[in-house]
Amino acid sequence: MLNSLRTSFAKPAVGCSKLYFHIGSCTRAAHQFTEVTQCDGVREICLNEPKTRNSLSMDMMNSILDALTKDWQSKELRSIVLTAKGNIWSAGHNLKELVPEKGPTYQTEVFSKLTKIILNIRKAPVPIIAKVNGLAAAAGCQLVASCDMIIASENSKFSTPGANFGVFCSTPGIAISRVMPRPQAAYMVMTGLPLTAQEAFSAGLVSRVVPENELDSEVGRITDAIKHKSRSVIALGKEFYYKQLNLSVEEAYRLGAQKMTENLSLSDSQEGLRSFVEKRKPQWKHE
Repeated sequence: MLNSLRTSFAKPAVGCSKLYFHIGSCTRAAHQFTEVTQCDGVREICLNEPKTRNSLSMDMMNSILDALTKDWQSKELRSIVLTAKGNIWSAGHNLKELVPEKGPTYQTEVFSKLTKIILNIRKAPVPIIAKVNGLAAAAGCQLVASCDMIIASENSKFSTPGANFGVFCSTPGIAISRVMPRPQAAYMVMTGLPLTAQEAFSAGLVSRVVPENELDSEVGRITDAIKHKSRSVIALGKEFYYKQLNLSVEEAYRLGAQKMTENLSLSDSQEGLRSFVEKRKPQWKHE
């Protein structure tokens, strides 16, 4: 499967970005599977094993999970960007870990590990943004589709080609079917044919599509917008946003009214209302 993904992405892709080194106190940690940068409130987790097409091996997924959940409660952390080095964002699971010799117990552990990452993306108190420049396939597409926002370059592609190799993309289908209409999601998992970035945008999979040379600046524009908000308000809002998706309209509005009232009790909410009346910028305490 990995060899089959040697597509026509000959042009070098945007890799682990240095976008966030221009201001503030920055840290950088390079690991075997990921590079983790945090600067001015933005943490970037970069998949960094292009020789395996950034396959989601157990080691890679453990590295992603550790970087994703580290110091979540710090007020300094405002958003997380998930990106990748190389021409393929991620080819999906490492098929060497799914051969029959590994056995069903280990195979289930592989799938469950990615599920744990995805559920933590939902639970994260800050927005998680996928920055994509290349091909996101199978479980790689699943991971991308599970992020809060997806910003893609024009030359990106998205596919769930597992059935081509005798392994239907059942778990990737869960992720894409929750952000795309049924016919488009069925097209992806049943044909294995890729979507271009623009097609993915039209289908609702992608939030924004920009030229490759504008990808970093567009992600920076979005993270800057998030940084100007109260972290506590965003955390409350994100939690409710995902919770209400599984409720009836009546239940969602009932809980929504409670959440709006809870929101108004926050210190930052009161500061925001005062600043609006006083015609000044709010001074957030993230409380």
